[in-house]
Amino acid sequence: MPFPLPRLTRRRLLLGGLALSAYGLGLPAAASLAQDTEPRRLTAGPGEAHLLEAGRPATRVWSYDGVTPGPVLRVRQGEEVNVRLVNNLPQPTTIHWHGIRIDNAMDGVPHLTQHAVAPGESFDYRFTVPDAGTFWYHPHDRSWEQVARGLYGLLIVEEPEPAEGIRDFAIVADDWRLGEDGQIDEASFGHMMDWSHAGRIGNVLTLNGQDLLEILVRHNAYMRLRLCSTCNARVLELRIEHPGVQLVALDGQPVEPRALTDGYIRLAPGERADLLLHFYLEPGSTAAITEVSGGQRVEAGRFVYHPTDRVIHRSEPYLRLPANPLPTNLDLGSALAVELLMEGGAMGNLAQAMHEGEMKDIRSLVGAGMAWSINGIAGMTEAPLFTAVRGRTITVDLTNDTQWPHAMHFHGHHFKVLERNGTPPEFEAWKDTVLLDRQERVKIAFVADNPGKWMIHCHMLEHQAAGMTTWFAVEA
Repeated sequence: MPFPLPRLTRRRLLLGGLALSAYGLGLPAAASLAQDTEPRRLTAGPGEAHLLEAGRPATRVWSYDGVTPGPVLRVRQGEEVNVRLVNNLPQPTTIHWHGIRIDNAMDGVPHLTQHAVAPGESFDYRFTVPDAGTFWYHPHDRSWEQVARGLYGLLIVEEPEPAEGIRDFAIVADDWRLGEDGQIDEASFGHMMDWSHAGRIGNVLTLNGQDLLEILVRHNAYMRLRLCSTCNARVLELRIEHPGVQLVALDGQPVEPRALTDGYIRLAPGERADLLLHFYLEPGSTAAITEVSGGQRVEAGRFVYHPTDRVIHRSEPYLRLPANPLPTNLDLGSALAVELLMEGGAMGNLAQAMHEGEMKDIRSLVGAGMAWSINGIAGMTEAPLFTAVRGRTITVDLTNDTQWPHAMHFHGHHFKVLERNGTPPEFEAWKDTVLLDRQERVKIAFVADNPGKWMIHCHMLEHQAAGMTTWFAVEA
């Protein structure tokens, strides 16, 4: 099972906290894409990051424009993204725009929607964003390695009328597997132990690429806190140790606002959550951001109240996000019913599966780098899992018949969870990624309204690489 994050005993004091407050995102300076006539260049290449406490060496990473997380790309709902990926890496890459209901040709999946971008080459991504919300971008070629090296960033799509009096702050959470020398453990890339178990679990936790993120706030201020998990495999269990935290969006889609119990939120790889915080503690107070998935409380960040400043609002700020133009009218009576069975992994019962057109036993599958299957097939197939006429409602029964959790991500669409282990969920949400714990069953539904070839895969990236991937087609 995942080993716990070690306690971090040395912390950098207020590194970037006060300066970052000036532009409010806590990440590399946001780049607005509005009205761009020329592509905004985004260069993937080697770099360095200060992931550890003061006095420790910088870590060699791969990054966008020299920083990890990469630049925050901002655009308003309905506007166009125009980005030119320049590949200065030693291997091919792409960009997948996670959670965006995108034109299929721009989805960034090698061998399905585009050719991978070779070293020294470039590719232009140009598409309109239909939904406001918190999204992110990352490679989809050798993503199990490239994401683990630091290649990811946020794409924030603003509502047409941003909320008044509410500060916008984003946090990207990641766990890194580093050696004693402070460098990425490269020798463990591709190990079947990770690929057949939980995936690549890191031993160093960062928020916005920092060992301890400190965020300066003022008494009576309001904040929209955007959380995004870019972990390869760890299921984060975060706690905002401040009273009155409200959840207002999941995976970029608004939800009915509700209070989080003890400020606790669980995020699988790829998932996002937008929270509303009202800082009503006394000036000089602090409130920690902790991670508890390893069975211990690890402080990863904190809110630090200014010792004297207070905010006075002329009217009480209010955040109820407007609905996005999702197709939510589900015709369940005539839906196309699809079964998706996940098998394999350590301590699993997978004896054999089809791989590259040949039935192979589990020993042969592992020899080929495969450890997981969907509906008895390991790895991507020539034929789709299903084909749907545009506008058809689809239901998918997902069964996790393994001993490990899986975060199943659907490209190009958002879905509604209908049942979890036969029981309807307490709260309604439209998602692009759903976490299934071991031996769990989830039923989802969506309208297949986006033409093209769309990937479905486990976002535990080592599981995807080791066979847990498929695709579906929507006819124009």
